[in-house]
Amino acid sequence: MPMHLSDYDYNLPENLIAQLPADKRENSKMMVLSRAKHSIEHKHFYDIVDYIDSNSILVLNNTKVLPARLYGKKEETGAKIEVLLLKSVSADGHIWEVLIKPSKRVKVGTVVKVSDELAIKILEKKEDDGEWVVELLCDGNVLDVLHRNGNIPLPPYIERKMAGEDLKKLDFERYQTVYAKDEGSVAAPTAGLHFTQEILEKLKQKGVEIAYVTLNVGMGTFRPVKCENILEHKMHSEAFEITEEAAAQINRAKEAGKKVIAVGTTSVRTLETAYQKFGKVQACRDSSELFIYPPYKFGVVDELITNFHLPKSTLLMLVSAFAGKDFIFEAYKEAVENKYRFFSYGDCMFIK
Repeated sequence: MPMHLSDYDYNLPENLIAQLPADKRENSKMMVLSRAKHSIEHKHFYDIVDYIDSNSILVLNNTKVLPARLYGKKEETGAKIEVLLLKSVSADGHIWEVLIKPSKRVKVGTVVKVSDELAIKILEKKEDDGEWVVELLCDGNVLDVLHRNGNIPLPPYIERKMAGEDLKKLDFERYQTVYAKDEGSVAAPTAGLHFTQEILEKLKQKGVEIAYVTLNVGMGTFRPVKCENILEHKMHSEAFEITEEAAAQINRAKEAGKKVIAVGTTSVRTLETAYQKFGKVQACRDSSELFIYPPYKFGVVDELITNFHLPKSTLLMLVSAFAGKDFIFEAYKEAVENKYRFFSYGDCMFIK
């Protein structure tokens, strides 16, 4: 099987990278891939209700995106600094692992002032991966302070240089799933962005079960692969939780012969990490460093809803493991020809 990074590259015209969400969540295009028939259909996401079998359980990642991008100035020079919060590493929520731009302008001890109520003190530089450890200097509840001072951490391929208040408001609403609950992610589980409460209700009425897991999206999901031999890539750890209720629900459904449909690669990695560790979906609070690439034998997931992913990304490797690399690349070529919108705010595929 392909183990070279270059095997997962493809050409994508820049104008197909979605800069804004669809006018309505459910109006995104949806490509339907049948692995059994090796067929491709072109639909819209509102058609998903017709495609999901009533004998199914849908597993959604209910993580919520933090306003994790902070803009400030160095206290001593006024130089502009951007800090992206990645992961809280203290019980009180004040100590974080972060990325800093431009990192050459800071050192241990630097203080970046964000506002009158929030400053960031740099405590440590991590040697291996360009990350830093910082302390958020503020009073009161950290999440409340972040909501007043932070920005939605859109990926770098979504341009927001001149974002007005209307656009900021749109991103706060639309770069979040309608069922988001547990705050802790620095990127949205984007396959879930297409769902509306109405679609979820229609699926329930059809008899489809719905279960929720939580994986806090961080560097593990979006960190680029830099080594040509993909086996040398190390996934960043991402925290996840499967509740007793969700584990029981998913295991019952699996035992009854129901299809497990994962919404997004983060749901896949949550379920498959638990399966690899326990041989079933077991209730746990754990972390995932699972890197899925071809060939991989899936233990839990039967079908997958997912967006179109970046070239050379671990996400593209995961869907290649799920549907077969040749079939995925055939589908991506057809998506480009049919002007599908790519990446976070883009269209999706349903692989059955």
